[in-house]
Amino acid sequence: MTDRLIKPVGRGFLFLDSHPAGCARLVRDLTGQVEARTTDSRPVALVVGSSSGYGLAATIAGLARYGIDGVGISFEKAPTHRRTATAGWYRTAATAAYAADQGSEFHFVNADAFADTTKSDVLDLIAERFGGVDYLIYSVAAPRRVDPRTETTYQSVIKAIGQAAQTKSLAFEDGEPVLQEVAIEVATDEEVAETVQVMGGEDWIRWVDALEERKLLKDGFSTVALTYIGSELTGPIYRQGSIGAAKAHLESTAQSLRERDGVEARTSVNGAAVTQASSAIPGIGLYVSLLHKVLGDKLQTPMQQSIALWDQLTGEKALDLDEDGRIRLDRWELDPTVQAAVKAQWDSATVDNIGEVADAAWFYSEIRRLYGFDVADVDYDATTEVDVDWPS
Repeated sequence: MTDRLIKPVGRGFLFLDSHPAGCARLVRDLTGQVEARTTDSRPVALVVGSSSGYGLAATIAGLARYGIDGVGISFEKAPTHRRTATAGWYRTAATAAYAADQGSEFHFVNADAFADTTKSDVLDLIAERFGGVDYLIYSVAAPRRVDPRTETTYQSVIKAIGQAAQTKSLAFEDGEPVLQEVAIEVATDEEVAETVQVMGGEDWIRWVDALEERKLLKDGFSTVALTYIGSELTGPIYRQGSIGAAKAHLESTAQSLRERDGVEARTSVNGAAVTQASSAIPGIGLYVSLLHKVLGDKLQTPMQQSIALWDQLTGEKALDLDEDGRIRLDRWELDPTVQAAVKAQWDSATVDNIGEVADAAWFYSEIRRLYGFDVADVDYDATTEVDVDWPS
């Protein structure tokens, strides 16, 4: 037993430790947001990227609403004598406990999803326990990828394409909001290509290929990769930048997968949210804090959107598709009235008024919650056990 007093120590949006009890309570709170559906079947799902953000929400929504069985994959760090485990480690342990309580057989694998050895091990597990999968949800946000065929390491970048860009961005100093101007360099062709290798559709299609080769695609198999489009305010950094090139590749991958017999493939365009991945992108933090200022409780959470995604995947509700065949869960965000209000706030934001114009306090609290802090009904003055086992 290793009880420790855990405090939020870090810099910017990065914290050195995570709070195990806070992460567990956060998962418990998420499960409480889901209304179960009565069903005799237990769909089998493979969730690649199940420990954080939308992947975590999709996993919990599937477990709580439709009683899914299956496998979740993530890549987390165990606790050491100096540091706690990553937040995703503790969230996974809590999610596994919830799945067991619900009677779901859901396994969690801690490994590099890009590696062929991971694919082989996971598919062995699926073949042995389930005989195949009904759904593959792909939600991976990684800074780098090692191509298992060539052992080449690709590194993603957050850069503009064509011409340099500049954006307002939200930062914090001693917990207080600070408005910054951030310059975004132009990516080289090689940097764009590497970003596509990391964040595009190549690994997604390799998972489908591996399942198909092992004859593990059940009748009616459906797969979805999670993506984002966002506002014109973030467009030069995101959708028109190097990340956007990767997202375009993800969407073209969905189109090519749909041409196969027995495969229904879509991208799901989710709305803006506070995640560990999105907080690293300049301008996104400011944009989301302004979006929350405009919408308040009407801002749809990843859990609300994941419930909607599962309802559409299972046929409970019709697919909400756009002209390009993408599932749209972001219409609330891109409503013209909402975007006009956010743009007005964005344009009026200055160094002096950022604390009033943006919902900065909410955003900073949401960042802390990613690491298990600022979660209601958790005693942060008490010690907590940090040596939590990965679910077997």
